[in-house]
Amino acid sequence: MKEKFFELKVQSSHYEILKDFAFEVGVTCVEELPDGFIIRDEDELEDIKWGLEEFAKKAKFDISTSIVQKDNIDWINEYKKGIKPLEVGKFYIRPSWEEPKNGLIDIIIDPALAFGSGHHESTNSCLNLISKFISTNQNLSAVDVGCGSGILSIALAKLGVSVDACDTDELAVLSSQENAQKNGVKFNQIWTGSITDADKKYDIVVANIIADVIFLLSKDLKNSINDNGYLILSGILTKYKDRILDTFKDLTLVENITLNEWESFIFKK
Repeated sequence: MKEKFFELKVQSSHYEILKDFAFEVGVTCVEELPDGFIIRDEDELEDIKWGLEEFAKKAKFDISTSIVQKDNIDWINEYKKGIKPLEVGKFYIRPSWEEPKNGLIDIIIDPALAFGSGHHESTNSCLNLISKFISTNQNLSAVDVGCGSGILSIALAKLGVSVDACDTDELAVLSSQENAQKNGVKFNQIWTGSITDADKKYDIVVANIIADVIFLLSKDLKNSINDNGYLILSGILTKYKDRILDTFKDLTLVENITLNEWESFIFKK
């Protein structure tokens, strides 16, 4: 461990989007603030700071950033103190250092190791939709497109669904496999790639990814659904809502959840 570490503080009214961008460029954990977040690393964070500022400039977002250098402590353990378990529908999402909760389906996700912990609006809404519409012991099949940490795949597997998963990021695939093992579940198959590499149809197709990729994959997503199957879409900013509804108008909209500026949908074929 180095004697010093760097702390980048980011504040913005659009901090959730900026946080997602930070994860996309390789940040693995942040400490959330009421109006922003903090990134810590033993390496200098100037490149991350510049990237966030350029992204905000192009998106016309307000942003305030500052970097300080501090004496090193075990900041991972300090970070852990701020991570709380989350109850979503039938599920209880917790880090491994917390205890399970009786009466809820236990899912262990350590945020410092993964791409999604259930706290983001998109993942939270997906878990609620899965909890509401997917019943146990129905011999269902599912594919999780853009599996990230594997949290949605694990939730489906814990309901007895046979789950395939994929992500274009090899690190996400490894993270999903590690989290599946930690949760005592197995995926039917998992691969580095996308739904375009699938060779079968599913009862449930989940895509918690950015809107641009959903539009790009829209035909493949539709073609991967069995008759009477469900398509769950999330990771979509409200400004894309009408376009999503138009793109998937040949399916039946079952429910739409809006949390802050994020939209999630469940359609039936």
